[in-house]
Amino acid sequence: MPTTKEYVEFVCEQIKGVGFIRFKKMFGEYMVYVNDKPLLLVCDGTVFVKMHESIAHLMEQADRGYPYQGAKKHYILDIDDSLSCKKVIDVLERNIPVSKSRRKTAN
Repeated sequence: MPTTKEYVEFVCEQIKGVGFIRFKKMFGEYMVYVNDKPLLLVCDGTVFVKMHESIAHLMEQADRGYPYQGAKKHYILDIDDSLSCKKVIDVLERNIPVSKSRRKTAN
């Protein structure tokens, strides 16, 4: 079942205070950006975070799953635990680069 806009707004409210937060709908699901860095995938009402070495110690007990078919395995973030989410995001935000915008090529 696709994620609702209301749910992704709840996710953003739970992490409020970690930086500039925005989200973008992508293929029926959502990407959440913090300070213009793509940090969270919200798919089928579940919050996924990249399995990055910088957060391995914070996420060692977390469930893991695939946000969509063909994706790499991700940690599943317990969005109800706002404090833990903010810790994970703080560490990731410092270790993930800002996405480079893709240039459109002329034909």
